[in-house]
Amino acid sequence: MTPKILVVDDDQRLQHLLARYLGEHGFRIYTAGDAVELQRQIQRNVFQHYLLDVNLPGKNGLEICKTLRASGDVTPIIMLTARSEDVDRISGLEMGADDYLPKPFNPRELLARIHSVLRRFNKTSFIFSESEPFRYEFNGYVFDADKQQLTHLGKLIPLNHNEFIFLKILIQNRGQALSRTQLCHRIYGREHTPDQRDIDMLASRLRKHLSDDKEELNIIKTVRGIGYMFTG
Repeated sequence: MTPKILVVDDDQRLQHLLARYLGEHGFRIYTAGDAVELQRQIQRNVFQHYLLDVNLPGKNGLEICKTLRASGDVTPIIMLTARSEDVDRISGLEMGADDYLPKPFNPRELLARIHSVLRRFNKTSFIFSESEPFRYEFNGYVFDADKQQLTHLGKLIPLNHNEFIFLKILIQNRGQALSRTQLCHRIYGREHTPDQRDIDMLASRLRKHLSDDKEELNIIKTVRGIGYMFTG
C-alpha cells in the first residue's frame, strides 16, 4: 500500500512542490491549509505521516500537534517552520512532534527524515497484527482471540464477525482514539463505507453486549469528532 502523507501548510506553492517531489519517491500526498481542512482530510483518509507547518492561519501547528496527540492520534509528525529558535523547536517536540525541520530545507533531507521517523514508528507501534492471537481480561470479561470468543464469568457472549473484529481492534489499541475511517479500513478492508454510521451501530451493539450503556461509565468511549477508544 502506498503510504499517505498529509501536508498541512498554507503555502500552496510549497504544497505543490512537496506533492510532486514526495510523489516521485513513492508517497501519495494530500494537502490542507489549516486545522479545519486537516480535520476534513483525517475524516476521509488514513495517513501514515503528517508534515505540519507551525505558522498556520487560525490554529497554529503547535496547537494542532497538541490536539492530535491529546486525541490519541499517534501518526508521526514532522514540524515545518521558518522559525529556527531553540524554544520553538523544543516546543514542537514537547507537544508530541517526532522531528523538526526549519525552512528553507533541502527536499532530500526532508525525505530522509520522513523515512527515519517511519522506521522508528513501525518498530515501536503497538498496533498489532489482525491475525495475532491474544487473551485479554477486563471487568469480568475474557476476550480470547485464539478461541475467537468473548465470555463473561464463564458465560459465552454471542458476537458476530464484525463485532468480534471491532472489539479486537479496540482492545489491541486500548487508550488510543481510532477514527471511524481507520476502523472502517481495518474492519471492512476499505477506507470508508457508503455510510460510516456502520461503525456507530457496531459500537452501540458492543456496548449492549458489554452492559456498557451508561455514557459516563463507557469502556468503549466516544471521542467527539474522531471515533472510539477502548479504556477497559
